[in-house]
Amino acid sequence: MTYPKELWEDTVLELAEYPFQLFQNRCASAKAGDCILYLHWHEHFEFLVMQTGSAVFHIDSRPYVVQQGDIILIPAGSLHVGYSLVDGDVNYDCIVLNASLFNEWLSDSVHTQYVAPYLEGRFHLPVKPADQDDTCKPYYVLLDEIIQELSVKAPAYQLVVKSKLHLFLTLMSRSFMPRQFAEQGGTAYFPNRERFKQLIRRMESNCADKVTVEQAAKEVSLNPYYFCKMFKRLTGRTFVDYVNMSRMKEAKRLLMESNDSITEIAALVGCENPNYFTRIYKKYMGMTPSQTRKRHD
Repeated sequence: MTYPKELWEDTVLELAEYPFQLFQNRCASAKAGDCILYLHWHEHFEFLVMQTGSAVFHIDSRPYVVQQGDIILIPAGSLHVGYSLVDGDVNYDCIVLNASLFNEWLSDSVHTQYVAPYLEGRFHLPVKPADQDDTCKPYYVLLDEIIQELSVKAPAYQLVVKSKLHLFLTLMSRSFMPRQFAEQGGTAYFPNRERFKQLIRRMESNCADKVTVEQAAKEVSLNPYYFCKMFKRLTGRTFVDYVNMSRMKEAKRLLMESNDSITEIAALVGCENPNYFTRIYKKYMGMTPSQTRKRHD
């Protein structure tokens, strides 16, 4: 299902390298019927944890009543809106993440079997999981722990959050995939997945290479339009975004492990213009190349 472009929210996440973020929504003295989440959709997954009050959220036009302690899982691309059901404070936290967070797991066969189908959109976790299987409720504590980590931002919080998100998705998959697999069947969703994986490995190993969309599409025997669609579904990023991210990750490694100048490193990762390199690096890494080097020294 596709939705009007004007309802699309370009949710910018704080760190491109760790594409997740916490949004804490506090609606003080709300009135019953007040809109507490405007109608929109975005390309990220969203985990909503109700902290105070009661509301109804419409996800792809279906209503879900949410009370304190409830969670709802909003699939990527879903149109959603929310309204208060009470007079008083309505507070909820949203953990937003992009599927590209787990790109390095693409070659892991267990991840491919249990988590990737949800990230790629083949399967969808229930919007309100506990209504279908209350044995998944113990997993909710992981979201509380993630919210705490994202609020405090202690050293290496990114790794803790990433690990807990993957654990949460894995445990939820354990609960719901068997029945979904039986209902929908086990046909291959990406029949040429191995070609995509080979392409991605080559791109990451030779990040300075200039590869056009047309050339990449030819490598996996797809037309450019369908290639771009499938590439984003597989990785959570556009082809160009993935190339840039790979280059900046390699640049970060070189900044930390080599004595090469920033201009030399820019050239090594395929950016001939140092100013452009600095701008793109800051976009993806949240700081300039020189700041990265100073922090490491």
